Amino acid sequence: MVKALNADDGKEIWSVNLGEKDGWFSRSSALLSGGVTVAGGHVYIGSEKAEVYALNTSDGTTAWQTKVAGEALSRPVVSDGIVLIHTSNGQLQALNQADGAIKWTVNLDMPSLSLRGESAPATAFGAAIVGGDNGRVSAVLMQQGQMIWQQRISQATGPTEIDRLSDVDTTPVVVNGVVYALAYNGNLTALDLRSGQIMWKRELGSVNDFIVDGDRIYLVDQNDRVLALTTDGGVTLWTQSDLLHRLLTSPVLYNGDLVVGDSEGYLHWIDVDDGRFVAQQKVDSSGFLTEPTVADGKLLIQAKDGTVYAITR
Repeated sequence: MVKALNADDGKEIWSVNLGEKDGWFSRSSALLSGGVTVAGGHVYIGSEKAEVYALNTSDGTTAWQTKVAGEALSRPVVSDGIVLIHTSNGQLQALNQADGAIKWTVNLDMPSLSLRGESAPATAFGAAIVGGDNGRVSAVLMQQGQMIWQQRISQATGPTEIDRLSDVDTTPVVVNGVVYALAYNGNLTALDLRSGQIMWKRELGSVNDFIVDGDRIYLVDQNDRVLALTTDGGVTLWTQSDLLHRLLTSPVLYNGDLVVGDSEGYLHWIDVDDGRFVAQQKVDSSGFLTEPTVADGKLLIQAKDGTVYAITR
């Protein structure tokens, strides 16, 4: 089910069930996944059934629907008339934004075992930059589907299969010609956008998306530590370790503070200068899995049970 809500009061504007009919009065689940993207009058969303939908923002009707190469577990990314989809079987596909027709497919390779989830691409200067389950970051020309470079930032090492997981499931961030990328069991790495050469790296890992703001990087690592680092060399400025193993969401900046949610339903406001807590609020008993988003001066977040909250502070 996809719903559009009024950001001012939360009232439903429209809703649409994308599940297929499996009887006279019932529908099977569409298994929507990866989050939604809104661009150009459409809502784009993928599914575990390898379907990508473009819905009209005005009423939720389907503008087009396309079958892709595999499960679409990350959010679609829209840029320069193209909808980019990273599928669970290691394919990066470009769909025409107007009608959903597949323009090209690039194979990013897959290891025998990987985490469930995929990196959403970043876009910059006509290129799509995406992390892969093979521990590499790839840059692809968006119009042609031509590989520009690949760079390994995580090496599969260790005695167990879990230790050898090297997925780059976070979305790369591109700022001032530098690509910042973060792997699960690997490194936080800065790469040159043009060549893919490594500029510096730090031994940190995560599956949560991170923030680059000015000369700082804010991230949540795989142990649920919240860190601030410099963009020049990845030097640690502060570490907040009081939320270990709370299954934190990715962070977001809101009114000058860093905000994360957790699996117990709390939101935590953290001072960006020193990492101390500014505020903590119990919001929902079911907990949070996805990061908050900021719109119209409000902090918006969806709980595990589907409840959407709008918070101002």
